[in-house]
Amino acid sequence: QHYDTVGVAPLLEPADFKGILADKAFDIHWIVDAIRAQGACVAIPQRKNRLDRRPFDGALFKARHLIENFFCKLKEFKRIAMRSEKTDRSFEAMIYLVGAIINSR
Repeated sequence: QHYDTVGVAPLLEPADFKGILADKAFDIHWIVDAIRAQGACVAIPQRKNRLDRRPFDGALFKARHLIENFFCKLKEFKRIAMRSEKTDRSFEAMIYLVGAIINSR
């Protein structure tokens, strides 16, 4: 059992991104400082016990809800949820196909 933040440091170092959307589990000083040092926007809601409050863009955080809904719809397809494709390329093609089906609904 590990916390979600254990594998974050290697992902932040070589990253080139404009912003990050994350949940309250990632509201830790060193993560927020590392993201801001790269000049990226931080859209992480604050924990209720945080002493030093920082500005938070709630409208940007609402976009995270749309992304999570898409992944839930993607996993409704059994082939994707079970990962029944043998190669990475065919799995990627199936994700594109299912994404097109979801978009056409």
